[in-house]
Amino acid sequence: DDFYHFTHFADTNFMYGRALAQTAGTAVLRFADADLLPYDFTDLSDTVRTYVKELQNLLTQEQDRIKEKDREIDEGVFAAVNDPRRPLLAPKVEEVPPAINFAPLENAAAALTKAAERYKKAADTARPSAANAGTLAMVNARLIQSERQLTDPAGLPRRPWYRHLLYAPGFYTGYAVKTMPGVREGIEEKHYAEAEAEVLRVARALDRETALINAAAGDLEQIR
Repeated sequence: DDFYHFTHFADTNFMYGRALAQTAGTAVLRFADADLLPYDFTDLSDTVRTYVKELQNLLTQEQDRIKEKDREIDEGVFAAVNDPRRPLLAPKVEEVPPAINFAPLENAAAALTKAAERYKKAADTARPSAANAGTLAMVNARLIQSERQLTDPAGLPRRPWYRHLLYAPGFYTGYAVKTMPGVREGIEEKHYAEAEAEVLRVARALDRETALINAAAGDLEQIR
């Protein structure tokens, strides 16, 4: 976008740009002046549980859709409603998607929720001071690493340059995001064995995140 487009369409009176700068600037100052970096993992844990439920529903819906379509093919529904003047090929019978074991993800999400609640309680009751500056520095160093626990050096299937296991642009959607993309796209593209393998990879990433959060909470519990 050039200056003409920005001033005539995107932000004609520069209000949005100003609000964005104020928001980003406030966040930077908040982090820069914090004795303890203001992290809260409870939203993350809630979101992860939502993603797991979405994946389970996605698989169930796909199984139900294919079962219904195969039943209609078997009963001759498509042939019965086909217009002989404009004949169409009937869809082919598909194999119903197999069950996928989501237990590793469910267990990892539950453990993450407990760790997030523990950390929130520890952070709310911590009393930062010069006497415990060393402990706070250690906690902050852990927190800075928290997002990296959700990445994998191997990257996503067929896209090794995307290493985050919770978020990535969809393979066929441009910039539109896919959540838990390895699992979700495995189901959508009928790569079910791959989806099951990705369940384990995402669960391991969540376990790494949980371990880091518990370690940070344990450090904070010493400075109440």
